[in-house]
Amino acid sequence: MTEKKEQHTIDASGKRLGRVATEVAHLLMGKHRTDAVRHETAPVEVTVEHASKLLIDEKKRQQKIYDRYTGYPGGRRELNMQKLIESKGYSEVLRKAVYGMLPGNRLRALRMKNLTISE
Repeated sequence: MTEKKEQHTIDASGKRLGRVATEVAHLLMGKHRTDAVRHETAPVEVTVEHASKLLIDEKKRQQKIYDRYTGYPGGRRELNMQKLIESKGYSEVLRKAVYGMLPGNRLRALRMKNLTISE
């Protein structure tokens, strides 16, 4: 028996990045539901519209650093938020923010599949 998924739509225009990301993470974890359990993904789909209209300060665009490691010696790669926006768009910035707010367990990837972001 598959449960019908709840549809949630969030308009991100004129809102701060962190405020939208916490709201999305809260919904994806199912904390708004009375039957919420930690060991299952909630039957929820979240759509974020107008991600390109998020309010992000110019200082944050220059100073926020996303880093990753290639696995090789000296393989640390840094990218600031402005370059990430130029290459992959605002949706990737929001996706990374939500990803960081979800618990780092086996359900994280499954919960992220229920997120759709449109610019």
